[in-house]
Amino acid sequence: MTLELMDLQCGKNRSMAAVTPSLGEGNEGASAIVYDPFEVLLWFGCVTLNAGGPAFRVREWMGELARKMGFSALSVSFSLNCIIASVHRGGERVTLMREIEPPGINSWKIGELEQLAHAVRPGQSPSDIALKISKIEATPPRYSVAQTAAAMGAACGAFAFLNGGGGLEVVAAGIGGSGGQLLRSLLHSRTQINHFGITALCAVAASGIYALIAIVSTQIGLSNARHTAGLISSVLFLIPGFPLVAALLDLLKYQTLVAVTRFAHSAMILLAAIFGLSLVAAGIGFDLSSPPTLELTEPLKLLLRAIASFAGGCGFAILYNSSFRAVFAIGLLALGANELRLALHDAGMMLATATFLGAIAVGLVASIAHRPLNEPRIAITVPGAIIMVPGLYAVEMVVLFNQGHMLDALQAAASCAFVIGGMAIGLAVARLMSERVAGIISHSAGDQPTSRL
Repeated sequence: MTLELMDLQCGKNRSMAAVTPSLGEGNEGASAIVYDPFEVLLWFGCVTLNAGGPAFRVREWMGELARKMGFSALSVSFSLNCIIASVHRGGERVTLMREIEPPGINSWKIGELEQLAHAVRPGQSPSDIALKISKIEATPPRYSVAQTAAAMGAACGAFAFLNGGGGLEVVAAGIGGSGGQLLRSLLHSRTQINHFGITALCAVAASGIYALIAIVSTQIGLSNARHTAGLISSVLFLIPGFPLVAALLDLLKYQTLVAVTRFAHSAMILLAAIFGLSLVAAGIGFDLSSPPTLELTEPLKLLLRAIASFAGGCGFAILYNSSFRAVFAIGLLALGANELRLALHDAGMMLATATFLGAIAVGLVASIAHRPLNEPRIAITVPGAIIMVPGLYAVEMVVLFNQGHMLDALQAAASCAFVIGGMAIGLAVARLMSERVAGIISHSAGDQPTSRL
């Protein structure tokens, strides 16, 4: 039995630098590493995890691919920035380690890689598989920078309304969020600043644009007392909803190491966003007290909430690079689930309990809809549920702690914790219910259980 240890670092957008350049037309002159099935298998895992895929799903897909490649055993360990895998075949065991750049989010890429894992035929050439991975990785996003910025503007405006803002706050938060997202795209593509620095700069830009509009509106007599909702909502496009949900799912599937590192990375992103917002709020002296209730007739309130929920779901689906069909479906899912949550809260139910039931609805619908939409389940779940994330409470909590308002900060922290807990438990219950039903259907159909590596 032989043992090999290799450490191969994935460059940005070059998850397998040793392979990608050799996959030219005809594969002439391809290096031997292309034809190493283990290298291709590890590259697949690296690209999928880097696209934001949950580690437990990456493990499943790597296991399926490993069986088709002829490996008799696979052991794999994930963290946020590396994969360590060991395979056994023909009396030999090989171990490889690969470092990964900070992850991004690309729902389309996750879905394509999942389909690739299912479509590979036993005994298929590793170079053919590598070529397909290379094509998936090289595919540009579906939406342009301007389209994504506009989508985030719509989502931030939707958050502003749902958080109690009026027309001025909705427009100003939308413009601020759009400008912040545009800056984020440009900084990611043209600079080497790390994620945390970019997040802080974009928070300053988005909240600064909002503050400028608010100051101008004050000078012309349009100011009111609802700027808290608008200012905070202008930076909510920076909330790391996708990695937070992925970390939760990984934790439920005992992928503890990658779950903890994802939680830590998400917490740092959130703190960077709040830091940028706090700079602007302190610089202009904004009061972040809760805005007064917006008085609307019941039919108009329901209509506007539905539009805002739909816009928020669609905006984040576009940000995550979902397909056109999935964007519309996710918007409808966010509309239905959030209207259910808010209606239950209006009827007297605690917000955390209402969020729990809304999250169950999102999870169950996503379990049914992800196959017809040809999207990974998490790509339906996250943008459908992110409209329920208590970003207002999270930002208020840190800002109020920073300002020394301890009682108000603790109240915001408790509200945030209970709502996030309700959403997390709801998504977990929905997943357990859907897996249980799928298992019963599979058993009744006489399917044989799939062997695991």
